[in-house]
Amino acid sequence: MGPLNGIKVLEFSGIGPGPYCGMLLADLGADVIRLSRVSEKGAHNKFDIHNRSKRTIVADLKNPKAIKEIKKIIKEVDVLFEGYRPGVMEKLGLSPEKCLKLNESLVYGRMTGWGQDGPMSKQAGHDINYISLSGALNAIGDQNSNPSIPLNLIGDYGGGGMMLAMGILAGVISSSKTGKGQVIDSAMIDGSLSLMSFFYSLKQMGIWKDERKSNFLDGAAHFYDTYECSDNKYIAVGSIESQFYKILLDKLELSDPRFENQMDQSMWKELKEIIATKIKSQSRDHWVKIFSDTDGCVTPVLNMEEAQEHEHNVSRESFVNLEGFNQPAPAPRFSNDILSIKHNAKEIGSDIDDICDEFNLDKEAFS
Repeated sequence: MGPLNGIKVLEFSGIGPGPYCGMLLADLGADVIRLSRVSEKGAHNKFDIHNRSKRTIVADLKNPKAIKEIKKIIKEVDVLFEGYRPGVMEKLGLSPEKCLKLNESLVYGRMTGWGQDGPMSKQAGHDINYISLSGALNAIGDQNSNPSIPLNLIGDYGGGGMMLAMGILAGVISSSKTGKGQVIDSAMIDGSLSLMSFFYSLKQMGIWKDERKSNFLDGAAHFYDTYECSDNKYIAVGSIESQFYKILLDKLELSDPRFENQMDQSMWKELKEIIATKIKSQSRDHWVKIFSDTDGCVTPVLNMEEAQEHEHNVSRESFVNLEGFNQPAPAPRFSNDILSIKHNAKEIGSDIDDICDEFNLDKEAFS
């Protein structure tokens, strides 16, 4: 069922972080109705994980009749969210002001790259652009090479979809207490800045350099990096605390006194070369066995196939196989609610009849 059981959400279909936000809400038990373009009707891809557990309807948003019927849905739902450029919903006649007049307790989520205002608000962009202005992109990668792209996890998914979901949940709590809805302006640039807050703090304290691979968490330190093994696979070393660092040295059989001053940055490059040579002498499985059941903070670097088979993920049932699609399970976990995936992504528009009956809508407006 999930803790959001009974919460109804209308999602204006988009790509990437918007549907991910909807997936998070659906995973937590919300009834998420995905509104897609009428041109997409009939499309089906069960592997479209962002749209699992959602109901689906289509409409021509340029058709005034469809907008009239959509407003009937808006009157009844708890949450509406969209990921269009600023001004698009206003042109459709579905501005926050108009929707809140229809439903004063409505939580109206808006996600964009640059925000609803500001000099860049109407410009196009992608994850790489948002994190380039937050300081995140510049901080990742080797010192003497281009910044490395951390997939699109920081701007799109962490700073975008997940931040919007958090904002919506806060809005729902507020609405349930006050009866008043509000607008959530979730900008990926803001979200990625929030995710960088720890590093801005460290920089202000004088313990973080604004240069790639020059700090203890960006791969400069010998005790926090990845290392290649003899089989061309990798292990991840995260032995920051002194007690964990001691285990690292013990298991690697390194007694060289140069390792004693862990935080002497002038020695990091030299010590890293020693560790790299040591680790390169054995396979990944060898090091996994050596560090098994220890607090050395050393783990294998797994690909996506291997992650599905790792004993820890298997024991916690961190993947769910539904109709042959092995996918990450809903998260986080709750003591009183068991989260589940209702179904894989449906054929787009397959719930038109049921939704029209539920909200007493004119079906012709959705055909």
